[in-house]
Amino acid sequence: MDKIKEQILALLENNGRLTYEELAALVGESVDTVKEIVKALEKEGIICGYQALVNWDKTNDHDVSAVIELKVTPQKGSGFDDIAEQIYRYPEVEALYLMSGSYDFLVILRKAPMKSIAKFVNQLAVLDDVVSTATHIVLVRYKDHNKILFQNKKDQRMVVSQ
Repeated sequence: MDKIKEQILALLENNGRLTYEELAALVGESVDTVKEIVKALEKEGIICGYQALVNWDKTNDHDVSAVIELKVTPQKGSGFDDIAEQIYRYPEVEALYLMSGSYDFLVILRKAPMKSIAKFVNQLAVLDDVVSTATHIVLVRYKDHNKILFQNKKDQRMVVSQ
């Protein structure tokens, strides 16, 4: 991949709302060239989509996010791929990663009531190749997609002195 494509990808990864004109100015290319590159990257599936990063902690939303560590038995012939396909087809799954280390998959669930997360974990736990699960509830998102979401609040305790 050439350097211009990498620059465009890095810029869009950081800010998907950049216009073709802004991208062209930042990488020193014409607007038409940048449009062609972006469209080619979209067609190749390198750019998979554009979305907003929402800080749900600043809304009245009470749903929670969860991370599930999953240990499975790989299948003969397909390894982890068929199991992964079974899992990522659940609409509750936002992201799924094959991991090295003490567990095989990291499943990320976002924005669901606790009952829904519990129900999903029960569905996952009974799949044929699942050996064990460990579910963690996200308490605070400090940083996500390279954006700091947490703002330290000033100490609002009253000073008492004699």
